[in-house]
Amino acid sequence: MKYEMITILGPTASGKTVLAVALAQELNAEIISADSRQVYRGMTLGTGKDLKDYVISDKLIPYHLIDICNPGEKYNIFEFQRDFHSVFKSLKAKGKLPILCGGSGLYIESVLKGYKLLDVPENRELRENLKDKTLDELKKILQSYKKLHNKTEVDSVQRAIRSIEIEDYYLEQDPDQRDYKPVNSLIIGVDIDRDLRREKISRRLKSRLEEGMLNEVKGLLETGISAEDLIYYGLEYKYLTLYLTGKLSYKEMYDQLEIAIHQFAKRQMTWFRGMERRGLTIHWLKAEMPLEEKIEAVKEKLNQSSVNIWVAASKIVSLYSIRKE
Repeated sequence: MKYEMITILGPTASGKTVLAVALAQELNAEIISADSRQVYRGMTLGTGKDLKDYVISDKLIPYHLIDICNPGEKYNIFEFQRDFHSVFKSLKAKGKLPILCGGSGLYIESVLKGYKLLDVPENRELRENLKDKTLDELKKILQSYKKLHNKTEVDSVQRAIRSIEIEDYYLEQDPDQRDYKPVNSLIIGVDIDRDLRREKISRRLKSRLEEGMLNEVKGLLETGISAEDLIYYGLEYKYLTLYLTGKLSYKEMYDQLEIAIHQFAKRQMTWFRGMERRGLTIHWLKAEMPLEEKIEAVKEKLNQSSVNIWVAASKIVSLYSIRKE
């Protein structure tokens, strides 16, 4: 099958967005974001949107699924699948090649493999029963389920309760009622050396704090978004909120956040390796490669696909001719 899409994935600070944008310009393509937090308006520095990277020679490269929700909302993988396929169909109808780009492995895998998911409603009675439990108690409840459908990071009481809510709902439902076809995509992974990744993460954290990330979080709180909601989004929003509400000192916030981002990048790579074990082929490119070489490598993989299709078609024709003789 000819590729329907290109997927660019990699851990945070690997340079995947720059590669995706350059490819989009080269191939007259459009980008679909696969980032679970970049969907929120007003959450820019903390989510690393780097929207300036989408501009090349004063031309804005079209992107989708960024800034589509208000902060405080709870966007989920079900909604991502729905929104992805809406954009995907639209781009195909226009004759545009979609480039899926992001670091949220579960989001990416859900569309590549066509996961069957359900839209899980809020269960107020269940939430009321769980509201006074500790995070450790909630994790024990979550571990009691034989199969976890929600595999996002459980690092807060709110996330844990939502995960239990999802598992409880799945016990009573038929998962086959939701069906999307898998997407045949060329998958490119940007592999960054561990030490270089750590260096870039630390440098980027310092830079974003200097650019005003603290003011961004403070502004969100001032608009009426609860501290609990911001903590739900994790990483930058969790630790900066804890600092702004007096739960952590600045140094504690900085040190704990830096460690958390490093751990998050490690978990991303673990998920991507798991995707390979689950049958998806990822073509890895070194982050240190010049951008032009990365683009040529991706184009070569696309051309190989076309050649393979031609060879397969030729073999079918040859076999048909032999049988006729």
